[in-house]
Amino acid sequence: MEKVTLKNYRCFREEQTVRLAPLTFLVGENSTGKTSFLALIRALWDVAFREEVPNFQDPPYNLGSFREITHSRVTRGEQAQEFEGGLEFKYGHAQKARFFATFEEKNASPHPSTRGIDLDGTWATVNEKNDGQLQVKFGDEFHGEPLSGDVGLAYPLSGVRLAPIAGVLSQFLSDMRLSDIKLDERANWIVGFINMLLSPAFKQIEHQRPFASAPVRSRPFRTYDYSLPWADTEGENIPTYLASIYLRDPDGWKNLKSKLEAFGQSSGLFDEISIKSFGKSVGTPFQVQIRKFSAKGRKGPQRNLIDVGYGVSQTLPLLSELLRTDGPSMFLLQQPEVHLHPSAQAALGSLFCAIAGAERKLIVETHSDHLLDRVRMEIRDKTTELRAEDVSVLYFEPGDLDVKIHSIRFDEYGNVLDAPPSYRRFFMEEVSRSVGIGL
Repeated sequence: MEKVTLKNYRCFREEQTVRLAPLTFLVGENSTGKTSFLALIRALWDVAFREEVPNFQDPPYNLGSFREITHSRVTRGEQAQEFEGGLEFKYGHAQKARFFATFEEKNASPHPSTRGIDLDGTWATVNEKNDGQLQVKFGDEFHGEPLSGDVGLAYPLSGVRLAPIAGVLSQFLSDMRLSDIKLDERANWIVGFINMLLSPAFKQIEHQRPFASAPVRSRPFRTYDYSLPWADTEGENIPTYLASIYLRDPDGWKNLKSKLEAFGQSSGLFDEISIKSFGKSVGTPFQVQIRKFSAKGRKGPQRNLIDVGYGVSQTLPLLSELLRTDGPSMFLLQQPEVHLHPSAQAALGSLFCAIAGAERKLIVETHSDHLLDRVRMEIRDKTTELRAEDVSVLYFEPGDLDVKIHSIRFDEYGNVLDAPPSYRRFFMEEVSRSVGIGL
């Protein structure tokens, strides 16, 4: 996924398209739409690659009803009747495709009434009709008029998503001979489009659903019982995940344990992590224990997770999800620096640089200058494989009842480029005030 487009969505009125990178940061004041932006990415993913209509109240997001999600200019009493979102992504080696969806109100909730995919400037659009059927159209633009000839056929809505749009189109082609289609100049393109949607390279886009974390993770317990193992936005599943690996996969536990401890040592949070099981089989109660070493390397006592600083228990769920080998290809993280000392926030920046890449994208909402500065320094000092172009900073600037997103980038020396005047103005004013310099 390389770009996101949005229009009439929450606090974003005008159509905006912003760049995503392997490591993308969302920065700006509170209540400027950063969390809403993360929610839209996951919703569009659900429309494109999952079978259900997206739920904008699925944790960790809760955006409310359709009227609360569409843009509203309060002073004029205007309420948008629909909102749009889109994704641009790669498939295969160099090919790119764009997916767009228009959401309208249905039972007070957002419903994707129109979906389209663009390949090489020509659109295939699927519209939902009033009777719940779908109509497929080919045209030169999203929402554009179909090309000459009646090429619309209706099919049930059930099971239609981006890849299964190929199924609808395949049925369309099987029901009509190509010679009957009055789009002779487009016939070869239609066949190529079907082949693209059905190709293994395109289907590889369908990784696991992006992992979305809540800004505050679950509180620690002195003793844990086994719980359901699947991913949880607050990390309640992580203690069970760690204990299961410890008992079932010694090599996997050794690998994960070393990675967790490497970050713990670089951040100053802990030096050793262990699982204390009260039995030899999966399902018995257990504890998560943490140990710190002295400056001279002497090992301190094992301490229960609940008895150490809150930053450890708040960070452990994120670390475990990021470092596990079977995780998804995209992470949507809200304020990962919560409860962390500045030095630990900086260490988190180094970890993100080590994890982000072609196979894993991190989109991080943050208020931490320490985290961003560490990433800039890693690029400048070339201590990371990430290049300057692999990092994107999206700055959310509030305006007149709407928000503009600025795409900021770094150069190879870690300098900030393309930043508007308001970016970091508060910090500069605070520094100037602290040293007695007037701006």
